[in-house]
Amino acid sequence: MKSASTHLTLVAGARPNFMKVAALVHALHEHNRGANTPITFRLVHTGQHYDRSMSGSFFEDLGLPAPDANLGVGSGTHAQQTAAVLVAFEQDLLAHPARLVVVVGDVNSTLACALAAKKLCVPVAHVEAGLRSFDRSMPEEVNRIVTDQLSDLLFTPDEGADENLRREGVPPARIHRTGNVMIDTLLRQRERARDVHRFDAFKARGPYGLVTLHRPSNVDDEATLRRLAQVLGEVAEELPLLLPCHPRTKARLQAYGIRLAERITVTEPLSYLDMLNLLADARVVFTDSGGVQEETTALGVPCLTLRASTERPVTVRLGTNVLVGTDPERIRAAFAQVLAGRAAQGAAPPLWDGRAGERVVRVLADWLADHAEETV
Repeated sequence: MKSASTHLTLVAGARPNFMKVAALVHALHEHNRGANTPITFRLVHTGQHYDRSMSGSFFEDLGLPAPDANLGVGSGTHAQQTAAVLVAFEQDLLAHPARLVVVVGDVNSTLACALAAKKLCVPVAHVEAGLRSFDRSMPEEVNRIVTDQLSDLLFTPDEGADENLRREGVPPARIHRTGNVMIDTLLRQRERARDVHRFDAFKARGPYGLVTLHRPSNVDDEATLRRLAQVLGEVAEELPLLLPCHPRTKARLQAYGIRLAERITVTEPLSYLDMLNLLADARVVFTDSGGVQEETTALGVPCLTLRASTERPVTVRLGTNVLVGTDPERIRAAFAQVLAGRAAQGAAPPLWDGRAGERVVRVLADWLADHAEETV
């Protein structure tokens, strides 16, 4: 067997992954500055999000180096995309052996790369492990469950995630509560985001709300998307809204012939810094994104989540998040609470302090030291 030339392979596939991987890359650089034995790593971008608006600008905004490999898998059905990543990542890992593969989040690339690694007998670490919506109709829920069962090291953001893993039979020694790496990146970049001025003219008009909408359950069903467009149009009569439009959402709006209200300003997908700038100053956010639920909690911004369940219940229990689903009456009622100043104030959960990446890297360094004699 050949000795590994790299300690870690870090995998990012889709837009939510980049913020998480950025926290790990910065923490690794910080660790290596004072380490007797630096941790070597490669960064692999699977290309699950492949156009510049969905990925390219994020690397620049987050201070990430260009990836060592871009697998270029592109879009497709869940099966097609997962299979394409599985094949491409296996080839990359055979060409560039690693002692440990680190995956983040819950996208198709997360599952595919974890599976490819385990098939090659390479250990796997999962950052953001243990999150559960308990809704297996969500593809991400399946990805989360399977990835966690495959993983040797599981890094969790909160106590609830620990409990989920223990209940599923994961040995406690594999579970490490390290906090939320996504908040590391938010806190690191917040000052830079304040200096972004692209939307100054829009913000100068007064208070506004922000909308993100992309879940298949919301945009692929015509009746649901029409219902949401209608109620958001009503909201916009009282508070102007800005919608950075995901390519999937744009395609469905066009296919169904749905016209959004004039007071909903539609833009292309935004860079990370543009989005953070808008999130921080929004009066309220309407979203079906898991990451935005976390970001609004960290920023103290009211968040109305357009889903019936969430894999991030800590944002509801401790943060500013309210689950409103897609029922117009619930959305209107929750929005009225925001306008009346009665939205949940919330607070950042424990360990959402900007040092989660540092804690992850400490565990990785210990694991690598303990397995120093192993080869792949």
